[in-house]
Amino acid sequence: MVAILLGPPGVGKGTQGDRLVKALGWQKVATGDLLRAARREGSELGRKAQSYMDAGDLVPDDLIVELVKEKLAGLPADAGVLFDGFPRTVPQAEALDAALPSVDRKVDVVILFEAPADVLHQRISGRRFSPDSGRIYNIYFDPPEEEGVCDEAGTPLVHRDDDQPETVARRLEVYRKQTEPLVEYYEEASAPLLRIDGDQEMQEVQSDLRSALAREVGIEVEGA
Repeated sequence: MVAILLGPPGVGKGTQGDRLVKALGWQKVATGDLLRAARREGSELGRKAQSYMDAGDLVPDDLIVELVKEKLAGLPADAGVLFDGFPRTVPQAEALDAALPSVDRKVDVVILFEAPADVLHQRISGRRFSPDSGRIYNIYFDPPEEEGVCDEAGTPLVHRDDDQPETVARRLEVYRKQTEPLVEYYEEASAPLLRIDGDQEMQEVQSDLRSALAREVGIEVEGA
């Protein structure tokens, strides 16, 4: 089984995907992890990827797809796989579809998490981080007892650069331009596309996800 996670920044797909992978015993495949592993191991593909990164260039799609194929080829034939963060564009999706048959796989289901733009803005731009305790708050949904101060460490919270409103707006715009077209691409594909309402409590989102998987593709998910 091969599943793909889609959704804008702040929708919570990473958290939901982690819970799903843990419950099913699947492998989560994220290209960032693949690149770091290839570089660490010093493989030929890793060296090629490193040459692009050292030059400040993006790693080409065909090299990413080769890393994905290498990863899948090393897994048991019956291992479930969940892609998170790849593909990001229609050309990447096309390349992945072309490559999967060589490792006897295909995309079986696509999971799209959705939430209103204003909710996404609040989820990301409202984050405040405590460097001392590591805890993350949200001024809209999970504020500290004292504004700007960590409950545990009693020290000032930080509004990180990635969570600044201007940065959030850019990230959502990049998603809209580059990744949203994937929705139409997968709507026209043979694999079912499951739309999950991400504007709910975390447990409700997971429950909806598991119900949709059981209903649409016959995957029963047990456990936490």
